[in-house]
Amino acid sequence: MAPTLYFKPCISPSSNNWSQSNMVVNPVNLNTKFSRRLEVVARGMLSPRKFLQRRKKLEVFKDAAHEADQRKWRGLMKQIEETGSAVSVLKTRRNDTRALPKDLVLGTLVRFKQLKKWNVVAEILEWLRTQHWWDFNEMDSIMLITAHGKQGNFNAAEKVLSYMNKRGYAPNVVSHTALMEAYGRGAQYNNAEAIFRRMQSSGPKPSAVTYQIILKIFVEGNKFKEAEEVFETLLNEDQPPLKPDQKMFHMMIYMYRKAGNYEKARKLFGVMPERGVPQSTVTYNSLMSFETNYKEVSKIYDQMQRSGLRPDVVSYALLINVYGKARREEEALAVFEEMLDAGVRPTHKAYNILLDAFAISGMVEQAQKVFKSMRRDRCTPDLCSYTTMLSAYVNASDMIGAEKFFNRLKQDGFEPNVITYGTLIKGYAKLNDLEKMMDKYEQMQLSGIKANQTIFTTIMDAHGKNKDFGSAVIWYKEMERFGLPPDKKSKNILLSLAKTPDEQEEANQLVGDTDNYHSVNRINGASTFEDNDDDNDDDESDEEIDEDDENEYHEAGDAEDRRISFNKDEELMTVLNKDNQQTREGLHCLEVIHL
Repeated sequence: MAPTLYFKPCISPSSNNWSQSNMVVNPVNLNTKFSRRLEVVARGMLSPRKFLQRRKKLEVFKDAAHEADQRKWRGLMKQIEETGSAVSVLKTRRNDTRALPKDLVLGTLVRFKQLKKWNVVAEILEWLRTQHWWDFNEMDSIMLITAHGKQGNFNAAEKVLSYMNKRGYAPNVVSHTALMEAYGRGAQYNNAEAIFRRMQSSGPKPSAVTYQIILKIFVEGNKFKEAEEVFETLLNEDQPPLKPDQKMFHMMIYMYRKAGNYEKARKLFGVMPERGVPQSTVTYNSLMSFETNYKEVSKIYDQMQRSGLRPDVVSYALLINVYGKARREEEALAVFEEMLDAGVRPTHKAYNILLDAFAISGMVEQAQKVFKSMRRDRCTPDLCSYTTMLSAYVNASDMIGAEKFFNRLKQDGFEPNVITYGTLIKGYAKLNDLEKMMDKYEQMQLSGIKANQTIFTTIMDAHGKNKDFGSAVIWYKEMERFGLPPDKKSKNILLSLAKTPDEQEEANQLVGDTDNYHSVNRINGASTFEDNDDDNDDDESDEEIDEDDENEYHEAGDAEDRRISFNKDEELMTVLNKDNQQTREGLHCLEVIHL
């Protein structure tokens, strides 16, 4: 359990916010002071941390020749990194009379595979396939198709599998799984499913990795029913092909999170111990990602610690995020410092989430401290960091400071995007300065950046609040003209701006039946709507919070958590064409693998 934190406010105990002289907060020690509003002082944030100390590794070599080879190989790797082309560097190391040492080539391949730089792996293997001095065997082919599969390059993966068939290599579960993954990463979900079904019926027999990947593909493709069916065969059949493992459970829990079905996720969480599948930090992170109430997230966090599991960077980030959204900045900072004290290295995402916690409440001074601390932890601020810092000024109604920081953003070499401009537009709309609001909109247009739904809705709302319903209608129509069907939020705002009977009638006609625009994605009774109300949701929101593959689906800080929405007409056309499309794609992929 985390240590207890005591706060001593300097305001009257009779205040609405404080009913006693001492406040107890979990989970960590932190010094704070209070005036009229809460002011968080990050005394420990800039203190040195053990994980930041550089440790010189002592290397031991067998002999001088081994040392020379190792240094030569490292020089090769560095040169490849600098040039960006592995083949051009390898060619310089080979002359016409002597082939490259096999150990050198294999070591290079293995290292880039460990680094998950699949584009380099594919480049080297495609080159080796054309070299007469290299015996390109079955293992090389499997690694090549895997490299193409990881990149979603299904056309290249198809060619490699066809090459393997011509060479007479027997059907292999690894190569077929790699092609299936290539289709999945390339959004060819029906092709991926067709290969999986064929493997089930005719072989090669799917492995645990095959099941993990097909579940991931189904979930990414919103094929929830298919994912449930596959998982149920592993869970409930008398003689299942194999037992579901931890990763499969995690994927299904994530699926229910994506669909908003917390009840089923909880039930599946309880099944894991019954089936002898250990629960890990990732499992608890999955449950934490469901909740938006900081009390519930804190309970799950405490339960995880009681189970003897150590929180990782995702756990801390999820807790920081929910405290920040609840405007409980002191607890957010407390958790961040606990993470530092535990020796967990913060990521860009973790820092951005803490930055957002202060930005939401317009706590500029505290946000500045976090912003400066990022460089100390070798987390150079990115565009998302700058945009979040900008929103701190906006939420503090300090547009002079916001403009200065906006100029700094550009001076530091960043190109403002639609979120950056939208943040400034929101700030001027909040101050009812329509002239500067429109000036920023025009600057954005001149920069070649197209407005999104949030910006159109903000401008529409600002005009409407100035008793200019006619302009609000114009901007509502402008949204549609730019190919952005008004969402639920924009429709509700337009309806709220209409005051007179004539305006209300016009608004009702424009809004119409909301079912004509948005449908609901349902799974087992759960449904979710998309409502993009997060002003700090940036393109960087898809950045992984941790490099561990198991944490890929448990990122924190995204307000909408990849909510699902569909255009009803598109959904209807998909249903009408599904069978024919699936048949065509399925036949195509079966032809490719000669089955």
